[in-house]
Amino acid sequence: MNLYYRELGEGNPPIVILHGVFGSCDNWLTVSKGLAESNKIYLLDARNHGQSPHSDEFNYDVMADDLHEFIQQYQLVNPVIIGHSMGGKTVMRFAVKYPDSFSKMIVVDISPRYYTPHHQSVLAGLSAIPLDSIQTRQEADDILKTFEPELGVRQFLLKNLYRNDQNKFSWRMNFEIIKNKIETIGEALSEGSKITKPTLFVRGANSKYIQEKDITLIRSIFSDVRIATVEGSGHWVQAEKPKEFLEVVKEFLG
Repeated sequence: MNLYYRELGEGNPPIVILHGVFGSCDNWLTVSKGLAESNKIYLLDARNHGQSPHSDEFNYDVMADDLHEFIQQYQLVNPVIIGHSMGGKTVMRFAVKYPDSFSKMIVVDISPRYYTPHHQSVLAGLSAIPLDSIQTRQEADDILKTFEPELGVRQFLLKNLYRNDQNKFSWRMNFEIIKNKIETIGEALSEGSKITKPTLFVRGANSKYIQEKDITLIRSIFSDVRIATVEGSGHWVQAEKPKEFLEVVKEFLG
């Protein structure tokens, strides 16, 4: 699949960045400028997200294949791959399938374990927005507010809203497929997986996605791993604490 992407910066090794569920490459534009001072950056839209093609196939195997196809198509040599949340699970699966296709990996606030579905209120809120009849984004936000109280989360979700050729509101993401296959997002890395390339896990101190109990699992899979905790940050580490996030990443990259 030919994924939509943005590129910025110059320098080696190239860095490929993957966003989380309901997100897009635009979520990483601001923080990636700090990496673009010394590296070529590729920001990808995952299938069924942003401006990438829609598909009924939506799982980590095909998303790992999409990443491999992108690296081959653009002849990227020893890239660093970064993934947040769903993107983090994608790069872990990619590392197992294509262990010689990258140099280092950074996983942001997600572990290899299974996560039970926990986006039900978000899905209900997005489903409640009548795209055919709303006239403004504010109307959509007012509806979503009854399901999701945090303004930042609502703004993040409503970045998916745009006006189509008929001047009607529509979702850029393939909402129905994501909703129907949301359990896929929480899948664990396959049992017995081993990853030897240098890997950095970055977790938010206030996030519950990587807990102390996950550290043992991470160290059993990754033989060359560092785990960094960013204080004062929740799940969206790169957005909530960009300066601290960049410091940790740059130190790892050397």
